Amino acid sequence: MGKCCVVALAIALGTTPAAAQKVWRHAIIEAKSDAGFAMMVTRGFAEKQALKLEIMQIKADQIGLKALLAGELDSYEGGPGGAIVAAARGADVKILGCHWPGLVHGLFAREGVAKIDDLRGKNIAISAPGALPDLLIRAVLEKQGIPVADVKFANMGSDTDRYKALTVGVVDAAIVSTEYLPIAPKTVKLLATGREALPNFMRVCMISSGKALAEKPDEAARFLAAEIAALRYAATNREEEIKLTFEITKAKPDDPRPGFIFDEAVRHKDIDPELGLPMEKLAWTQEMLLKNGSMPKPVDLKKIVAPEVRAKALELVE
Repeated sequence: MGKCCVVALAIALGTTPAAAQKVWRHAIIEAKSDAGFAMMVTRGFAEKQALKLEIMQIKADQIGLKALLAGELDSYEGGPGGAIVAAARGADVKILGCHWPGLVHGLFAREGVAKIDDLRGKNIAISAPGALPDLLIRAVLEKQGIPVADVKFANMGSDTDRYKALTVGVVDAAIVSTEYLPIAPKTVKLLATGREALPNFMRVCMISSGKALAEKPDEAARFLAAEIAALRYAATNREEEIKLTFEITKAKPDDPRPGFIFDEAVRHKDIDPELGLPMEKLAWTQEMLLKNGSMPKPVDLKKIVAPEVRAKALELVE
């Protein structure tokens, strides 16, 4: 976990029930212009649930998956594709709910790539195999009828890394969050948005393990309850979500991205504060993974979701 940095320490409460509880360790993808959504839970919402919470930042969801399976985390936020692939290989993973069912990511390209078909023979920045950028570009290429062998992939970790590589010309195209659209140079343009190209593709879910849920059932429900309450608040309080984003990312005061991504997410309903479990979208994701050879065999998706945790959380938060 050397790449993880603690950004929210455990909330210490003096009451006996809280003192008896265990710490819930959660990881988010490296804070960027939607950080206010991810971190709002630290603004008193975990405390209201008498929850001791640690939040860490990681470069990519594959790091979160490895840390979860190693017992170093109790949950992480990441694309459901990686969890489904891991489950197909026997990993003990549980999807608790999905708070970003819509994609804010898109396919950006430099001059010389005017349309998706122009990607043949070009270098495209993605993330780890099975992570969201990898799955998204594969699906876009398939939809366009371009064999994966006709392009070259470059694994570059975070959105920031991929965006920088694109703007300096290290790669010809990249999958990054559309938050970069307001600051992108004229040499870079958006070829396709994820939400339009792949309406069934889910961006981020809360992922835990059967072991964590068995050892910390109360904390798991309280964690999800705190997240639901925090996300509801963030989605309906624009200025506070944006203010928190600036605080977390230390962005310059004139940076347009926090406001842009908030408005995009709310307008397009990319975010679901209720942390739903859209089984039809999970099934679509599995079909895509099977089709592109990312997983050896299908899994029973009902066995890798934990709706009972969400049900208990909703009771706690309402």
